Amino acid sequence: MKTVRLLYPDYLGGNLEEYYLGSSLMAHIIPENPRQKLVRVEIAPPDGRERTVSGGIYAREEIIAGIKDAMVKLESESPDRIITAGGDCLVSLAPFDYLHGKSGRTGIIWIDAHPDVSTPADSYPNSHAMVLGSLLGGGDGELSGLLRNGFFSSDEVLYVGLQGLHDYQARFLDRAGVKYKIQDRDFVTDSEILDFTGRFDSILVHFDIDVLDERTFHSTYFANPELSGDGSGGGRMTIDRLSGILSLISSTGKITGLTIAEYLPFEELRLRKMFSQMEIFRD
Repeated sequence: MKTVRLLYPDYLGGNLEEYYLGSSLMAHIIPENPRQKLVRVEIAPPDGRERTVSGGIYAREEIIAGIKDAMVKLESESPDRIITAGGDCLVSLAPFDYLHGKSGRTGIIWIDAHPDVSTPADSYPNSHAMVLGSLLGGGDGELSGLLRNGFFSSDEVLYVGLQGLHDYQARFLDRAGVKYKIQDRDFVTDSEILDFTGRFDSILVHFDIDVLDERTFHSTYFANPELSGDGSGGGRMTIDRLSGILSLISSTGKITGLTIAEYLPFEELRLRKMFSQMEIFRD
């Protein structure tokens, strides 16, 4: 069984340069395995330029180019399993679509404080909040139109760690028929997770770092008080609880795709910028 690691440092989908560095650091944080080839999606490094919003999406052309590059490289490699080190949440679109066409009935476990089903009409132009909606066939027509292996259905998604929704997010999920539970007090149970995984041949896991409580884990969006995003709040999960959930899903032996997204090393980027001013690093 061939497994590749997809280094996908997209930061434009979240319009925050820390995502770029976070992707590279995450590729070093995850356990080493020389048998798993590293495949890099070509994303130009942050350059300080502001991009325009086109059709309700910030940096649309570059976003689409990154997705297409990922798709071409995955088709060329033809892996059975994919570990994606992101970048913002948009990085799940290409590998999840690819794996959707690779095996039998496939389910998605979306471990995230947010539903990621926004659309350009919702006045939030960052496409990292649109990725699951696109995989479900909603949202932006160009994003969902890139999918080569059909849309996921409403009963193929399980949210873990989901926090309070905006009205437009709840309307999207209700229209799509996606069942969900707001988990501001209690998370989904182990039995609910196992019941879900038992219905599928393969499982795709999307893990957004912001499902973790920013009071105990600080490399997450909501640990930075200067950021506001779309007005959503942060997660409430501890590392210990998350570890138990990931171990439970892993024990089923069905994971074919794992995305780790939105790791935000704020302090490490400050160090990099400080060092970049020194001549010794430039010569």
